[in-house]
Amino acid sequence: MGFVKTPVKGMNDFLPREMALRQKVLAMIREKYASFGFREIETPCMEHIENLTGKQGGENEKLIFKVLKRGAALSRALEKGDELADSGMRYDLTLPLSRFYAANSAVLPAPFKALQIGNVWRADQPQKGRFRQFTQCDIDILGDGSVLAEIELIGATAGMLETIFSKTDLSSFTVHVNDRRILRAMALCAGLPEESLEEVFIILDKLDKIGVEGVRSELCEMGLSAEAVERYTAVFDKPIPATVAEFCTGLEEHLPAGVAQGLDTILFCTAKSLGETARIVFDPTLVRGMGYYTGTIFEVKLDEYNFSIAGGGRYDEMIGKFAGQNTPACGFSIGFERIITILKEHGKDELFADGGVAMLVEGGASEEKLEEVFATAAALRAEGKCVTVLPLKKNAKFQIDRLMEDGFTDIRRIYNK
Repeated sequence: MGFVKTPVKGMNDFLPREMALRQKVLAMIREKYASFGFREIETPCMEHIENLTGKQGGENEKLIFKVLKRGAALSRALEKGDELADSGMRYDLTLPLSRFYAANSAVLPAPFKALQIGNVWRADQPQKGRFRQFTQCDIDILGDGSVLAEIELIGATAGMLETIFSKTDLSSFTVHVNDRRILRAMALCAGLPEESLEEVFIILDKLDKIGVEGVRSELCEMGLSAEAVERYTAVFDKPIPATVAEFCTGLEEHLPAGVAQGLDTILFCTAKSLGETARIVFDPTLVRGMGYYTGTIFEVKLDEYNFSIAGGGRYDEMIGKFAGQNTPACGFSIGFERIITILKEHGKDELFADGGVAMLVEGGASEEKLEEVFATAAALRAEGKCVTVLPLKKNAKFQIDRLMEDGFTDIRRIYNK
């Protein structure tokens, strides 16, 4: 069997120009988040299989790349019919962060503002914008149960996106905000059974694709009461009131005190800090798929597209799975690959190029000429410029075209004269 030169399906090679764009955007993300006080950490790409299958990752637990036990341990597992895997590739950065914090909280600031950037793996069906290996960029605030955490996370992410898109015409975006406790209260007050709520929310999450009638139809197909379904979905046919507190009137039986007022505070304070190209709205249909969310949830959508480019929420119970005691936690994850894809589709990748100098030296150059070339290159590098020294090829036009495609904007031919 011969070697295969293409990447594994759902994974990518990146050419130098693509890597230049990715590294530039990552540098912008790091710089913006650092200005908000987030500290970068790193966790292993593999996690214990017990952690990954602990019913915290929702549908992602079905997409784990499992890693087999090795040697005698694998042989024993095969003989006994036991679990063959003892670890797996991480499917997101939130679960590893929770384990990390539970192990290191004693030596970390409180609250702790974490930044993570790294690859994650999901055994998904590859399609446009969906990969099996991709980069995530997360910020999280651990140990802060107040609305300050949400306000800071939304403000930092909105500011970061404004910075990235400031060089393009793709600068208008909307932050959608909701609370899982409001979703639950709406369903229970309508008469939907507690044990059906997760399936109800999965259907509601398809509202923008199938419409209210489609949601009604699928809920009824579940065998739920038609009257309860009608009460539940009628809310989505009406205009949203000016405040969350007004929207939640009548939900008090199942809604903890202060939830609506807290969300109104988040909306009000964040709206005051957003730039001209961003807005924030209360969206009672926002669900978010992860099973670990316990409170506020949010998503960011570019107004030109019908999908999210960032999302997150509060997950106050996950760290307790590791530490034995719950810790307030809230985070935001950026769809880094989607942002890169959008920039490339709109031909905006060149806006992030720094340029460079290519010095093409004619063959047979004297020692004196080479000394001059490398002295010039060293001086330019000392000024902070990117400089490459290469032999001048016979097909100079093709060589120069390729260099310009790679971002070199200053091409100098050096002849031996």
